[in-house]
Order: sequence, then C-alpha cells, then structure tokens
Amino acid sequence: MEDLYESFGALIEDFEQFAAELTRFVSKTLHLQFIRFEAKKGTFVAALYKQRGRLARRLVHSGMAGLAALGVAIAPVIAQEFPGRDVDPWEVPTSTAVLSAASENPETSTFISDVRGEVVEYTVGPGDTVSTIAEKFGILTDTIRWENDLGSRDTIKEGQVLRILPITGIRHTVKKGDTIYSIAKKYDVDAQVIVNYPFNSYSNDETFDLAIGQVIIVPDGVPPKEAPTAPRIRQITPDAGTVVASGRFVWPVSGSISQNFVWYHKGLDISNKAAPNILAADAGTIVGAGWLDNYGYGNRVVIDHGNGFRTLYAHMAAIYVVPGQTVARGSAIGKMGSTGRSTGIHLHFEVIKNGVYLNPLSVLQ
Repeated sequence: MEDLYESFGALIEDFEQFAAELTRFVSKTLHLQFIRFEAKKGTFVAALYKQRGRLARRLVHSGMAGLAALGVAIAPVIAQEFPGRDVDPWEVPTSTAVLSAASENPETSTFISDVRGEVVEYTVGPGDTVSTIAEKFGILTDTIRWENDLGSRDTIKEGQVLRILPITGIRHTVKKGDTIYSIAKKYDVDAQVIVNYPFNSYSNDETFDLAIGQVIIVPDGVPPKEAPTAPRIRQITPDAGTVVASGRFVWPVSGSISQNFVWYHKGLDISNKAAPNILAADAGTIVGAGWLDNYGYGNRVVIDHGNGFRTLYAHMAAIYVVPGQTVARGSAIGKMGSTGRSTGIHLHFEVIKNGVYLNPLSVLQ
C-alpha cells in the first residue's frame, strides 16, 4: 500500500513539473510571436501613413459617388413622405440650361460651371476656337495652348482632341528632386498657391512631400521662358498706414499679392518677407485670437465690425490683441508670419458679410 502512495506522489510531482515546463514554453513562444507581430505592424502602419495623401482623392471620390447613389435610391421614398403632394421627382422637367462642353449650336457660348480636379479631354466641334473653348471652361487660352503644345499661331481642327485643365495654370509631373518650392519657382508662383489648391495631394501632408511621377496642378503657373499671349500682371498693395475709423476697409498690410480669391481659397494672400505688422482693416471687437484649433490658419485674429462684417487675419507670427478688446481702424493687431498650413511668410486675409465670403479686393480701399 505504501508503494502505491509513493508511486502516486511521484506521478503528481512529474505532472507538476510537466505543467511548469509547458507554461514556460507557451509563454516564451507567445512572447516571441508578439515581438514579431509588433515589428510587422509598425512596418504596415508606416506604409499606410505614407500612402494617406495619395489615397485621399480616391476616398473622397468614392464617398461622393456612394452618397449620390444613395440619394437616387431614396428620392422616391422621401417624395412620398410629404402629405398633399403627388409630385413624382422623376417627372419634374429639367432646366433648359446647358452645362455640358458640347453644344448643338456652335454659336452658343456654354460655361462649364462644375467643380472638378481632373484633366478632361474635349473634342473640337464645328466653329470651335481656342478662345471659345477657354471661355466654355472658364480658363485662359494660354492654359489650353501650353497643355496641348500649341503655338500662338497654331489653329485647331474639328475632331481634334484637346486636354483641358480644371483651372488656369500648368500641369506638372514630379521628377526626382522636385519640391513644391522648386516647382513654384520654376512656374513663377508662390509655393502657397500650390498647397492651397485642394486637388493636389502629398505623400506627407505636414511637409508637403511629393512622389516621383505624381501629377500636380500649378494654379496661374507660367512655363519657363514662355511669353504668354496675354500680359501677366502682379498687383502690389498700397502701403497700409494708421488711419482714423471711417467705416471703410483699408489694406491690412503692404506686400505682394501671391494668391487671389477663388472658390477653393476664400481670401487674399499678401506676401512680405520683411514680416511687417498687420493692421485692422476697420474698427471693431476682437472675437478670436490665437491658434484656436488645429486648422491650417495657424495663429489668427477675427474682428467683428458690428455691421454684419467680419475679417480674419491668418498665419501670424505674433498676436497683439485679446478677445473682447476693441481696436480702431489701422491699429496693429499682430505680426505677419508662417504658422499653420503655410509655406512662407504671408497674410491670409478674409472678409465675411453675414456668413458669405467676399473677395477682399471688392471692399479694400
């Protein structure tokens, strides 16, 4: 009997030793697998991070297409939810306005009003000229000639296919060593103009890195050693001095206008490497001052002028005012800088009236 107990005790000890060794083995194996997983995960995440700028356009386009499809599917259901109305949304007559580049009447001038970011192909129709096509798409004739290698005296023929850029400017294919700064210099624009164009994407949105072979649009760009058929004018702002309040807007700073007001850039960019003080365009109350969020404006000041108007001053290096403070027309409110989504020292200036963005050039004196 005693031999039986001894044998049973030895069996228990062997089992305990086996369980301990098995636990150590499993723990060590899981630890090694976890280390390998972490290494692979880091590589995978880094690859996704680099691709985020390149995939942004696809994700946006896919999302918009999905929303459009959903709207088409549920439109009849929504129409039935309104009592007393028997309108079939598919039987409502469409507008007679033509929004296509093609026109049955060659004398009809059609303006392409949709917002797009892609280069499209246009087949020349009867009576088309470079000028009429440029007018249809809302761009300059030089843009069509540069994109299609047409000289100032070259004519186009019916049936010829032309590439049409979405805006006036240049299409550039990125080569080794290219940066937004070198591209901007090459095409005689400010680098901020390239960054502000919403359909340009980057390998890294913080440093604006570009990928070799990537195609970007340079708004208002001019090819090197190319004489445009229309004169290229650079507007210089008048000196902004201290003035008394009069209910009119004065220039907030002196410098060169590096980008004008367009649909995707709702303000005026004024550059000056000397980084001068920025003045209040009119008297009012400070309703915002500082880096209010993580938006690309950086350090900014917002002034409520009490008459439906508000003005915004962005990318400041320093701010001289605080919320609640009142300022006179021409008072210094900060120093020009390059904070936020900016490529160089400049002021981004906006004018808003009752929530609507205005072209600052229409109100500045």
